[in-house]
Amino acid sequence: MRFDILGPTEVRDDSGAPVALGGPRVRALLALLALEAGRIVGSDRLVDVLYGTRPPDGVANALQSQVSRLRRALGRDRVEFHPAGYRLVADPLDVDAHRFERLTAAGRQALTGGDPRRAAALLREGLELWRGVPLADAPHAEAAAARLEELRLAAIEDRVQAELELGRHRELVAELSQLTAAHPLRERPRAQLMRALYGSGRQAEALAAFDEGRRILDEELGIEPGAELSATRLAVLRSDPALGVPGASIPAPGVPGAGVPGAPAVRQGIRAQLTSFVGRAEELRQVSAELEATRLVTLIGPGGAGKTRLAVEAAARTGGDVCVVQLAPVTDGPDVPLAVLAALDIRDRTNARDLPVVEPMARLATALADRRLLLVLDNCEHLIEATAALADTLLAACPALRVLATSREALGITGECILPVSPLALPPPDAADPLAYPAARLFADRAAAVRQAFEVTGENAAQVIQICRALDGLPLAIELAAARLRTLSLPDVAARLDDRFRLLTRGSRTALPRHQTLRAVVAWSWDLLDDGEQALARRLTVFAGGATARAAERVCGLPEDVLFSLAEKSLVEVVDGRYRMLRTIRAFCAERLEEAGEAEAIHHAHAAYYLDLVSTADPHLRGAEQLDWLARLDEESDDLAAAVRWATESGPSELALRLVALAAYYWWMRGHRAASAHLAADLLTRVGDQVPAGLNEEHMMCLLVAAWAGNIGAEHSARLHSLRDLLPKEYLPARLEFLTMLLPMFTGPPPAFEVPYHQHEIIDRLPPWPRALTHCGTAFLLQIEGRVEEAKAEFEQALGAFRRLGERWGCMLVLSGLGDLAFEQGDYASSYAMADEALKLSRELGAMADISESLCRRADAVARTGDLAGAEEDYRLAVQLSRRIGSADTLARAYCGLGEVALARDDLGEARRQLERALAECPDQWYSTEELTVRIKAGLTRLTVSGR
Repeated sequence: MRFDILGPTEVRDDSGAPVALGGPRVRALLALLALEAGRIVGSDRLVDVLYGTRPPDGVANALQSQVSRLRRALGRDRVEFHPAGYRLVADPLDVDAHRFERLTAAGRQALTGGDPRRAAALLREGLELWRGVPLADAPHAEAAAARLEELRLAAIEDRVQAELELGRHRELVAELSQLTAAHPLRERPRAQLMRALYGSGRQAEALAAFDEGRRILDEELGIEPGAELSATRLAVLRSDPALGVPGASIPAPGVPGAGVPGAPAVRQGIRAQLTSFVGRAEELRQVSAELEATRLVTLIGPGGAGKTRLAVEAAARTGGDVCVVQLAPVTDGPDVPLAVLAALDIRDRTNARDLPVVEPMARLATALADRRLLLVLDNCEHLIEATAALADTLLAACPALRVLATSREALGITGECILPVSPLALPPPDAADPLAYPAARLFADRAAAVRQAFEVTGENAAQVIQICRALDGLPLAIELAAARLRTLSLPDVAARLDDRFRLLTRGSRTALPRHQTLRAVVAWSWDLLDDGEQALARRLTVFAGGATARAAERVCGLPEDVLFSLAEKSLVEVVDGRYRMLRTIRAFCAERLEEAGEAEAIHHAHAAYYLDLVSTADPHLRGAEQLDWLARLDEESDDLAAAVRWATESGPSELALRLVALAAYYWWMRGHRAASAHLAADLLTRVGDQVPAGLNEEHMMCLLVAAWAGNIGAEHSARLHSLRDLLPKEYLPARLEFLTMLLPMFTGPPPAFEVPYHQHEIIDRLPPWPRALTHCGTAFLLQIEGRVEEAKAEFEQALGAFRRLGERWGCMLVLSGLGDLAFEQGDYASSYAMADEALKLSRELGAMADISESLCRRADAVARTGDLAGAEEDYRLAVQLSRRIGSADTLARAYCGLGEVALARDDLGEARRQLERALAECPDQWYSTEELTVRIKAGLTRLTVSGR
């Protein structure tokens, strides 16, 4: 397992999958144990971290309860008990904080040992482990968090020092300016800023930085600058050579391809960069490592991903002779060898009339036969065959030659090492510190270049994140967006990204034409496709969440080999077996789909494919294969919603109704309540009361789906209540089995319904799932009538039937009913056990609404045993989950539970707040929430009687 505490607490198992941890106190407990991985942490210290200065009564039991929850999440053997406390059984290097300390210590040692290149790489690797505030889930562990923050600042300063020694003065100015602004009293980064400014030719600004630091130290602390800062000022005044030379580079020792010993390295075609290099530390390390191990490395990726810049940076850091060949201006394959000759400055003889003609390729092979050289072939995609032939010939003839190529597809040569260059890592939408992510750092750096006062703040962070995410993290697109801040405000740039190709049109005048606008970047790749590839690229845009090869072939009508070709040419990326387009590429290709007049036909094919998928999946969701089918539908969830949306807005309403009806059980199990309710409500607005022929069940299901998020309007409520009146007394759905459960949940049983239901002969003709569900429904009716033993027998019969089917959700439903029976009889231990088993099944299914409901049931039982703290934790977790998925009924139930806990503690003000929340959230149109409404009002009545 991997434990991450340099940010929100996260755990990943050996496969890399996240491990669900539970509530905030469990996360806090794990954070402290992980910080001391392999060592015993005293119980007193754990209590201080979990509860601060006000631990609850019975704190020892409360701590043990949290440990038990953590063991359930990680495995019992992972958390060991000792008389002195507890120990997390884990290798310290499985914890990001320990790996960070190990890497930074090694980096510091390399720095003091005179190897700044290795130091910078190690320190950068350690710093990239940070994802946010350390120990974010342990608010009472301030001292430990402060120590980690101090280590991080020291590591940043050491990494800056290493890069200064490598001569990267200009690249560090912006970062050091931000660092000194954030930590004005730290003298070391200010001295480093002075060095960076001086090395950038800005001596006056370096002295001004000293004056500002001296003023701040005097005003804040009443002291003079220390020895290091004063010495740096004196060195600047004297133009001391020890400050370093801007752009100087320390060659890496022992790198293959180094030139002749004692001879200066020849660097051809490497331009000094005018901007900093952001966010590619790991890729740069990987390129350098592969160049040491292999002789041909090709960087592939979409246009604008930064392949050229990465190649140039890697070449600049390589010892020995280097030549960079720009192939973008070359238009014909035979001219590729001539371009390489020109870049190497190998010229024709001035007087060669009587000499035989030597082919360019032969001249190259002769010139490079014994030369140690790194040859960079940049922008090969439009000359891929000619470039591949040249690389293959030269590598075979020149044993000391290495080639680094950039292209949107691989050269396809034996021995080629292919390194994909992906867009920069993106901050999540709710990132607390966007600058912890390379995409946001790049935007901030480039924005500050055109608007000097620009910085990322709490007020504009959301807009910076929005821009970076909308542009897929593509460096070129981000730089174009930042450049628009010359004339537009940040909110304007963010608001205009829907028309990105019109917005991002003002790149550097000296850049290649295809790098001056975002449209030109994508159009270059588009023009290199053949007709079949263009057809598939435009049709693939109907997929919202990417497509499997099978889905793409069926919907787009082209063989999968064409899709594979698009992947090889970086028009689509392959992620976990799905073929996806970056949003920028997808937007361009979607325009081509409209121009081709194919949009309606391809969208219809897409919706028909997903109707076929949910039709196939629906029965499997109620059997032993349900986990596999849930996982498959999870992968297709975005496209399923997109198909419903298109069919609702532009397609046949019959198709939309069938999609909603057959997706309903999946949406219910996965807790997609709010999103699916909106989709269904939009469809009802279009359909109204006009039910298409033969689709009465689908129309009913659509009504119910639109209602299950709560807060429906009067018109919809009237439609809902009229459903039962329109149906026969013994109505059972013919096509939609899920309707058997959903309909009575919202409308209740028909009037004068006879119990027990199984007396009717119709039950024997039901399929297995509706039959099991009918036994369960009968049990609920018997429970209402107080016929406990009969209800229990029906529940057990239903449980057996569901278990034979392998239907976890049905088992969970029955266990909830049995738990409620036990609760009513005062058997809280059994009620807890049933709720806990139902909770495990719901977690196995990933059924978020049912997880919330099971947490509430378990909390009800726990509260009756007197463990109010344990009950409160379950209720609060249920609140979080219910809010996330928009489940109004479980949210109301959780608020009600919190109100009852507050009542038991005699905290009447808190009790009223929570109960009023519960009443506001509780859907008043559902039959299944009538009992909850009574429970909430009973709590409020108790408050009224108490006079509050």
